[in-house]
Amino acid sequence: MTAHEIHHPRRWGSWALTALAVVCLLLGITLLAGGIWLILLGGSWYYGVAGLGLFLVGVLLFRRSFAAVWLYLAVWAGTVVWAFWEVGTDWWAQMPRLVGPTLILILVLLCIPALRRR
Repeated sequence: MTAHEIHHPRRWGSWALTALAVVCLLLGITLLAGGIWLILLGGSWYYGVAGLGLFLVGVLLFRRSFAAVWLYLAVWAGTVVWAFWEVGTDWWAQMPRLVGPTLILILVLLCIPALRRR
């Protein structure tokens, strides 16, 4: 194994973490802004809280902090609780509420090796 082959995964992990951090920051800002507007209209606080959490996950991923994994797990668990509170066990209604956050969870979990290398 050459030195280039040894370092290649680290660059891939760094690139993937940065890309996921950008996605989390952009989604977090969008959800936070929309969530604040919804709160002002008397609506659900979920989007504001989830947006803030997702934004902070993006910041932690940029800092290469393993705390991003724990925070996203908390955001995801809160999302599951909120989804069941809002629509109960109507699985078709659960799909749009849980598929996106679960896909992000999978991506965050896939970044664990890169975060542990730090």
